Amino acid sequence: MTPPIEGFSRMTKEEKIEWIAARYTDNSEETKKILKRYWHADAKLQQLHDEFIENTISNYYLPLGVAPNFLINGKLYAIPMAIEESSVVAAASKAAKFWLERGGFKARVLGTEKTGQVHFIYKGDVDKLRKFIKQITPILLAEVRELAINMEKRGGGISSVNLRDRRVAMDHYFQLHCTFETIDAMGANFINSCLEQFAQTMRREARSYEAFSDEEKEIDIIMSILSNYVPGCLVKAEVQCPVEALNEEKDMAPLEFARKIVRAVAIANAEPYRAVTHNKGIMNGVDAVVLATGNDFRAVEAGVHAYAAKDGNYGSLTHARIEDGIFHFSIELPLALGTVGGLTRLHPMVQLSLDILQNPTARELMQIVAVAGLAQNFAALRSLVTTGIQQGHMKMHLLNILNLMNVSQNEKDTLIQEFSDKPVSFRAVASALERIRPGK
Repeated sequence: MTPPIEGFSRMTKEEKIEWIAARYTDNSEETKKILKRYWHADAKLQQLHDEFIENTISNYYLPLGVAPNFLINGKLYAIPMAIEESSVVAAASKAAKFWLERGGFKARVLGTEKTGQVHFIYKGDVDKLRKFIKQITPILLAEVRELAINMEKRGGGISSVNLRDRRVAMDHYFQLHCTFETIDAMGANFINSCLEQFAQTMRREARSYEAFSDEEKEIDIIMSILSNYVPGCLVKAEVQCPVEALNEEKDMAPLEFARKIVRAVAIANAEPYRAVTHNKGIMNGVDAVVLATGNDFRAVEAGVHAYAAKDGNYGSLTHARIEDGIFHFSIELPLALGTVGGLTRLHPMVQLSLDILQNPTARELMQIVAVAGLAQNFAALRSLVTTGIQQGHMKMHLLNILNLMNVSQNEKDTLIQEFSDKPVSFRAVASALERIRPGK
């Protein structure tokens, strides 16, 4: 058994690599070679990356692709996407071109309110607690004035501070439920700093509140933290066209195609096993743009999936219908995004991605991300109800198979041509490779 180590964080990067390579890998020299191969040649740039997180030993690369031809609210975009999965960028690009010729995407922000909470236990008279919170609210706001002043100058700040009685969920459990507007910042640090100050102020003021008994004065603050569930920070994206304009499927009439899309979405609403995969495909597009623009895709994922279950059952994030001969397809997503702060001014690729997007505001980025998710879902459903998902996906995956087999460029060109009209599988590719490598 490998013994634990003390003081790992104080080691140099070289020492960390030596330690990892010697104890946890089969070929320590190859491990060191791989890790160092992915260092930036520019030492200053590498130091910047080293300081993003702790215990850095190398960089982990993801491809950055671009999906062009997205017409959103009359403005044309090329959308940067950071993702490792084959066919995602191609599918988004195909959907963008499809809807470009049918009026493009429309998107609008329905709200930008973010939430944070101070969670606490109180065992006393609830009427006293309500009066206490009402009385100290001006003090709470005054004591975060310095934290909020810059945000307020930009048009944001603290929107509300309310007491929530949550004893139905847990004995003696209450929340100070607070809402915030953070404009172009995601705002996590601002929100958490305000909440922690609220907690300190509550604790102090409770101890001197005359109406409280000695027990009531000892409010038990459990934690103060923002929520990544942001149903008040909502964006809607949609497309629509006459049913007869859905005319690109060779073997399917436009009305049949539209009905199949509507039924596929209905199935995702009715069946959680399908809904999870349906929504995962949406998040292929969402996460790729969120990651490319330096935002927190884990927070977005958690909030989006909670929103998908807001009615008590986990269902589709997209909606489809046919009404008066018009096909409608839309999505609503809770998205807390930022275009300032965090990595947006530090990571060169994030800066470039935002530049490619013509330096959007946070509200504009919300719309772009929602459109990417809607486009991804349309592309997936289109494949599912026509040719099936594997035909297009495995064509894109062919390159991964060929690279895994370490083929030459000539062999790659030959096999790509051979599988242009054949089903792709690892076994089929291996057999074809044997045929074109006589004697091997």
